[in-house]
Amino acid sequence: MDPPKDASPSPKLHTRLRVWEFADRYVFEPVDGLADLFLSVSRTNGSMNLVQELPPRGPSANPKVRIVFGVVGVLKLAVGSCCLVITDRDCVGSYMGHAVFKVTGLKVLPCTTASSAEQKKMESEFSDLLDAAERSIGLYFSYEANLTLTLQRVYDLGDTFKALPLWRQAERRFMWNGYLLEPLIENKLDQYLLPVIQGSFQNIHAEVGSDKVVVTMIARRCTRRIGTRCWRRGADPEGYAANFVESEQIMQTKGYTASYVQVRGSMPFLWEQIVDLTYKPSFDIVRVEEAARVLERHFHDLQKKYGAVVGIDLVNTTGGEGRLYERYAKSIEPILTEDIRFIHFDFHKICGHIHFERLSQLYDQIEDYLKKHKYFLLDDQGKKMVGQTGTVRTNCVDCLDRTNVTQSMVGRKTLESQLQQLGVFGGNDTISNYPAFDADYKVLWANHGDAISTQYSGTPALKGDFVRYGKRTTQGIFNDLWNALARYYFNNFADGTKQDAMDLLQGHYVSSVSRDAALPSKPGVMQSFRVAFALIFCAAMFMLMSLRQARNDLRHLVVALVWAGLCVGIALYVKKNGRKFCNRPRFYLSRN
Repeated sequence: MDPPKDASPSPKLHTRLRVWEFADRYVFEPVDGLADLFLSVSRTNGSMNLVQELPPRGPSANPKVRIVFGVVGVLKLAVGSCCLVITDRDCVGSYMGHAVFKVTGLKVLPCTTASSAEQKKMESEFSDLLDAAERSIGLYFSYEANLTLTLQRVYDLGDTFKALPLWRQAERRFMWNGYLLEPLIENKLDQYLLPVIQGSFQNIHAEVGSDKVVVTMIARRCTRRIGTRCWRRGADPEGYAANFVESEQIMQTKGYTASYVQVRGSMPFLWEQIVDLTYKPSFDIVRVEEAARVLERHFHDLQKKYGAVVGIDLVNTTGGEGRLYERYAKSIEPILTEDIRFIHFDFHKICGHIHFERLSQLYDQIEDYLKKHKYFLLDDQGKKMVGQTGTVRTNCVDCLDRTNVTQSMVGRKTLESQLQQLGVFGGNDTISNYPAFDADYKVLWANHGDAISTQYSGTPALKGDFVRYGKRTTQGIFNDLWNALARYYFNNFADGTKQDAMDLLQGHYVSSVSRDAALPSKPGVMQSFRVAFALIFCAAMFMLMSLRQARNDLRHLVVALVWAGLCVGIALYVKKNGRKFCNRPRFYLSRN
């Protein structure tokens, strides 16, 4: 739809820029014909302004030149600033007629001149975090479409809203680079302000009889409590839940457009699971007396955004998960109404590891809710026929594996209902009646789950073979075992640095006065797992060498026992102090 005549069209974003790297500045030259001015960014302090021409070049000034496809933003550090740019992109489809791109290359351009030894040391320490920032995955953008809002939200806001610059339209909680764009916003550089989301975007095209059906999946990852699997659990005191993701399934056929939105997120009260080298660290519920208040904030916020909410809890009723379930059920009880419902479904007990078809028992409990609160539907004239008035909020412990299987079931049932209403399906038809469509749809949801899981845990989703093929497979079970081991490694030895990089990019740890981030000191040498492992390995080798010589001289047996004791002593020390030997976030503070 065109903007109203009294609304000024928003400026088009630059789609292609030539970056000149001079000794004292970076100069961004638009090469898309959208403007004649150049953006100049100082390499000493990150200050920026628009200039009319390039600095003079000559034999002594031969700048490096590269092509970039957008400016992600500027990050202010204690040792200066750095500019993040998109060096590579892939077109992954279209969203309501506009191209959508995935970021496949991200580059940090430093804007600093470290002079003192202390500054150089700090710059070196930040390099690991900036390297991790360059490896950020699952980033998507469009130069023309607002990917941060659902179709229903965009429709309800109207045409005047669509005439605003794209960054003004964006919903801040889903704009991954919102903090990074602040310096550009301050300088009113609208044509460079490119909103980026983290999540996934993909679509499939299917033929159902004589009708063509396009299904698009968008995952929007919330930045309010963003993090890695074990370092971000539960909710913060304001009610923002870890790993909160909004998933929108969009269907287009016969000129009609339908949308259904569901969400996932960690159990919304204060709890944590600090890694300590054990395979499954214990769950700790923190500040129990605040659980009901935090949970109420979370659900009332969901009500404002989505309408009615049904919370589906998939965790076990026994062990550590059982304690979390009991706290969740007890804390939500005071706010349960017709518009806030809670359903517990012990996924592992009912479905086990292979009988996922038993999810039909869960669907029977929510079928009336789904029919009552419907979905968003536009007719072939772009007019609203019906709106979605409630959402499903699903969680397990990680909000990854069991959650994705369950959400794919809800999405499938909703899509079947939409296609039946529009006459593409007969009254009793299901997606399973169309094998090619069914296979593509399963892959769509499997890829959707893998994308969210990889960003949060470092590996694809477990149980993905059921979502992908409709059944458990031997290869899928072996893949789950491998991914479970990989998650253990990432949790204990890699995610601390990754968590710090996420917090740095989101501006979660900046001084309110200087807005410059500074790193805390590194842990001591004896808190290094690599050092401890090397000591144990060396002691074991000396023990074996002594044992081989013990047959000739019993004194070597005593020496072997000493080395063995050292091995056991170091191992026990590491076990007792497991938390200190993990790769912990240096910004992180436990609630204990």
